[in-house]
Amino acid sequence: MLAIIAPGQGSQTPGMFNSWVTNPVFHELLAKWSMRIDVDLIRLGTSADADEIKDTANAQPLIVAASLLGAHALGIKNFSFTSGHSVGELAAAAISGAISDEDALRLVRARGLEMAKAAALSPAGMSAVLGGDREIVLKKLNELQLVAANDNGGGQIVAAGNLAALSSLSENPPEGARVRALPVAGAFHTAFMAPAVEPLRALAATISTSPTTISVISNKDGEVVTDGAQVLTRIVNQIANPVRWDLCMEAMKKLGITGVIELPPAGTLVGLLKRGAPEIETFALKSADDVSAAKEFAGRHA
Repeated sequence: MLAIIAPGQGSQTPGMFNSWVTNPVFHELLAKWSMRIDVDLIRLGTSADADEIKDTANAQPLIVAASLLGAHALGIKNFSFTSGHSVGELAAAAISGAISDEDALRLVRARGLEMAKAAALSPAGMSAVLGGDREIVLKKLNELQLVAANDNGGGQIVAAGNLAALSSLSENPPEGARVRALPVAGAFHTAFMAPAVEPLRALAATISTSPTTISVISNKDGEVVTDGAQVLTRIVNQIANPVRWDLCMEAMKKLGITGVIELPPAGTLVGLLKRGAPEIETFALKSADDVSAAKEFAGRHA
């Protein structure tokens, strides 16, 4: 049984579209999407530097466009589940059939802008806490008034909140853990993002949804969702609430998923699955050169 999943913010890298834009079909698709959302995705994905694509307003549409491009390149229809981490849920919503590609990109463009505005109101950030006992880590975050914004499983929890508190966490990490600052510009999936929710809810209300053709595993609680309107509602609400990727991985195991393809910019979620669900075989679709091998992998699991 096959699942196709989409990564979240922080997975972007400079030049991530270089292998794709040499194909005229993919170049044309990116150019069309760029025009529809008034963002030069081709330039951002080929020549923009790390600082420019770290900007939330740029990173989010870039990542979702990359995942949708990878899904188009694969062209696989006979798989059972999809999921996305944080902003990756918008790519998953489109892949599932709940919303169109263009509506996913319109939403992610607005999401990035609104979350950037919210982030500018109060300096905050995110740091990955790697290793350590989960309960001890959560207790330490609570003491520092930080939020476990991404409970990722596989020994990784992402702390979010005040920069001074994050600095204290880094200087005095939980026993057995190490702390790594993430290249994001705000405390996503916390109350810091509350100002972004209503504008996105208003935009989502204008978007048509359909019953999914591929079931979605939700970040909220790892539940399987097949109602398109519910998929969209959960995505909007998730902006200011924690991502429970640990529960998504548990769901994949319980559902009997045997293979997972991570769409570009791939790598992060495959790493989490290798630690948190090692019985599931994984494939990271990182570039256009990987498409043939990804199709062969899908053939063994779909």
